[in-house]
Amino acid sequence: MTIKELKNRLKEIAVEAKAAETSGDDAKLDKLIEEANTINDKIERAQKLAEITKNATAAEESEGEQQESTPENLAEKRGKKLKNGETVRMNKTIVTPKAAISTTTIAMPHHTAEDVRDTFNDVSSLIDAVKIVSLDGGESYQRGFVKSYGEGDYTTEGSDAATAEPTFDYVDINKTYITAYAEEPNAIRKLAPAAYDAVISNSTSRAVRKKLSKQILVGSGETGSIVGIFNAPAKVIDPTTDMEVTAITGTTLDDIIYSYGGEEDVEGFCGLILNKADLKAFAKLRTDDGKKVYDIQNNGNSGTIDGVPFIINSACKAVSATGTTKGEYCMAYGPFFNYELAVFSDMDVSISTEYKFKSGQIAHKAEMYVGGNTASYNGFVRVKKG
Repeated sequence: MTIKELKNRLKEIAVEAKAAETSGDDAKLDKLIEEANTINDKIERAQKLAEITKNATAAEESEGEQQESTPENLAEKRGKKLKNGETVRMNKTIVTPKAAISTTTIAMPHHTAEDVRDTFNDVSSLIDAVKIVSLDGGESYQRGFVKSYGEGDYTTEGSDAATAEPTFDYVDINKTYITAYAEEPNAIRKLAPAAYDAVISNSTSRAVRKKLSKQILVGSGETGSIVGIFNAPAKVIDPTTDMEVTAITGTTLDDIIYSYGGEEDVEGFCGLILNKADLKAFAKLRTDDGKKVYDIQNNGNSGTIDGVPFIINSACKAVSATGTTKGEYCMAYGPFFNYELAVFSDMDVSISTEYKFKSGQIAHKAEMYVGGNTASYNGFVRVKKG
């Protein structure tokens, strides 16, 4: 019997029990009361079973809805619809946090990388290719060199021997003072996880090297300045040995190579110092059938052109540049060790936390005493814009 049928039977028992009580039929009344109790037990069990079934069904439906409502499942569901060509609707609650946080009251974290990305190289490797002469103090350094050797001659017996004395000369390499200075806030040193402090410290020594790498070519030689190759005194580089080039051609490298040195040798251990723009001009040259004229091997700041070493230096003017005027020096060719840097003191890099203590600045300073000059007679052939 269903619950409805059981309840209907209870109604009938109630009518019958009232009639049995009126007639005084106690036996029938007791029987009806017993039946009513049994029916009530059945109804109660049936209702409990129905409640349990209902709750279980509701729980399953709730779990299914909850699983479907997670961002992962919704995203998967949307993805399937999109693959099937269906249109999907993005619910704003997916991209909006349940509890909004006000940035005016909560400090949002600012994350910083643990390193500092370097920029392009700005120091020519020429500074590492020239000869370094380490000195302990002093004000100047004299470098002697041979300008020429004598030549013997036929001599009659009993006469004086033919004079064949070598010719010597020297250049002065005077001490100059080069410095570099930088400041950083103390807060950076304390708080920044990246190595800003090391970068700034290294930048001062790098700045000194950057200056010297250019001055090896263009140093004026005036008081307080080293003597660059392009400004070498006539007694060490004869200006008549300079050559002119109007444009980079297929014969330019040969012209330079065979213009350097004495009459008896094609000198070895030589290299070319030039601007990157002229290196590009060498690289772009093509034969009539489209093949490269020069075989150029690049290795950062240096490399080879047809096996001849080169070093890029931005202090050189470019023959290929329209802004370069006639007579300006553009290249130098010769053994790099024919230039000498006299180091009168090692480079000192120091840090001070006291100089600008009040403003919370840390000072970095690099300094060194150094001099430089071409140290061999006609040690380089210099190339001018023609």
